[in-house]
Amino acid sequence: MRKETQPLKIVFVGQADHGKSVLIERIVLETASSTEKKTQPNTSDRTEIPFQSARRQYVIIDVPEQKEFLENMVAGTLDADAAILVITANEDVGKESRRHAYLLRLLGIRQLVVVVNKMEVARYEAKRFREIESEYGAFLTNLGLEARHFIPASAIGGENVARRSETKMDWYGGPTVLEALDDLEPQKALRELPLRFCVQDVSRVDDRRIIVGRVETGVLRVGENIVFSPANKTTGVATIERGKGTSIETASAGDSIAITLREQIFVERGYVASHENETPIETNRFHADVFWIARAPLRLDTTYTIRVATQEVKCRVVSIDQITDSSALKETTEPRTEIARNESGRLTIETRAVLVLDNHDRIPNLGRFVIIDDGEISGAGIVFGGAYTDRRTAKSKNIFWTEGKITAAQRASNNGHRGAVIWLTGLSGAGKSTIAQALEAELFKRAMHTYVLDGDNIRHGLTSNLGFSPEDRVENIRRVSEVAKLMADAGAVVITAFISPYRRERRRAREIALEGSTQFIEVFVDAPIEVCEERDPKKLYAKARAGKIRDFTGIDAPYEAPEDAEIVVRTHKQTLDESLATVLDQLLPRLRPEETAS
Repeated sequence: MRKETQPLKIVFVGQADHGKSVLIERIVLETASSTEKKTQPNTSDRTEIPFQSARRQYVIIDVPEQKEFLENMVAGTLDADAAILVITANEDVGKESRRHAYLLRLLGIRQLVVVVNKMEVARYEAKRFREIESEYGAFLTNLGLEARHFIPASAIGGENVARRSETKMDWYGGPTVLEALDDLEPQKALRELPLRFCVQDVSRVDDRRIIVGRVETGVLRVGENIVFSPANKTTGVATIERGKGTSIETASAGDSIAITLREQIFVERGYVASHENETPIETNRFHADVFWIARAPLRLDTTYTIRVATQEVKCRVVSIDQITDSSALKETTEPRTEIARNESGRLTIETRAVLVLDNHDRIPNLGRFVIIDDGEISGAGIVFGGAYTDRRTAKSKNIFWTEGKITAAQRASNNGHRGAVIWLTGLSGAGKSTIAQALEAELFKRAMHTYVLDGDNIRHGLTSNLGFSPEDRVENIRRVSEVAKLMADAGAVVITAFISPYRRERRRAREIALEGSTQFIEVFVDAPIEVCEERDPKKLYAKARAGKIRDFTGIDAPYEAPEDAEIVVRTHKQTLDESLATVLDQLLPRLRPEETAS
């Protein structure tokens, strides 16, 4: 048999009284492996135990209790290739064993070996083994899982662990536990997946900024460009160090490293680096399957903390779409406002700030998360294929909103509409101000609290000290974004009318709104530059063509059109009434209070 050098990671799961620890000790003893147990940082109840067979090296991950199992499996610190499910022969298959299987399925572990332990208590009877195999096998099938092997074993006596039971269970013709492990296959190599480097800490040494983190997937090389999400800042890797200052050229999945960058850009804990052509999802709203373990139920519209890799942000569940009992596999889609202990649900989660993540079926490491309530891990889950792939959003810093006594939902209920930032962008002369004023009047007729922040008006006061250089444009948009967020938090529908030519700064405006739990709706007022020049109500294009105005958008400064704005109006093809109707059709449903929104 060809010797494999890459260790296969196996998570052992089972109740404490089912003999899991004895089985692990027997494997270590029979393979004459080291008995050293490596305790993982910050997870003192999880140990890694190495051993070796004739085919390959292994690492046993021993997680003794359900809570620690969740913490380690889901928080991205465990990349198990397969699982050993240990159940006992002297009891019926219980709820806990069913829940363990359900959790493995939920967390993406598909290779299973079921060890029916303590066969000595069942007098090594084939009938008892077949009963358990049939019952638990049917449950796994209904769950969408299939055990590669069911193995009758006696860990205390070593029967069918490393050596075949020749006399006591001569009726069994399948593999031993070790043979079954050697039959397993490694997962797709994590280094073959897109790069995900999760930042754990940033420190300064002399003039260098040292970024410490772990390569969860992919390969990172000195000299290549990487982009940090959610800041969307791109730079090159200057150096990579591992261990005690050992310089290396390449780091792969699983490596904990320190890097320096060519440019000293701002990076902080929670950022995720990737290659520019394979970036992760950035969103504040996504779908997930969640398993809940806390005694108090998971409730709608309650603030929790969600942890994805090194990111932690506030979140709430905005809808519960399906409930599953993890032991009976009974599903219900009836309206629910909470999920009880040991139930799972398909949910929509909304976060206070932008999260960087991946769909679990693509990159499991950033598709797993835990939910924390009152400092305790209370649930865990995975991001499934319904994640909103909104890469426009980005956050420049962790800003946690100070909760007031009046909630956004209360304001919306009282006002009859939600607060929001409606961001109109387009070339000068495209019709932004005209549409903004018409929209304000229409919303006012509907008794909505609304106000227009116009670009020219803002520059008379709030940003009167700024010019039109790229740097000043950035600061102009930042100030406006902060004001708009505050007004929207007060319950107003804020309409902005700014050229805002750069995608990056519109991303920043969106991020600022999202950090304040405010809706952000981008409206692209689209008109060709030749049409805008023909209109030219302020004669600005003519002055720019004559060289009297520098850095004029569309002439000698760029305009980066939105790639996926929520609303698009084409004022060279639509009348004002038609444009306004387009905006209202798509805007009004978004402004309804959540309890009445369709």
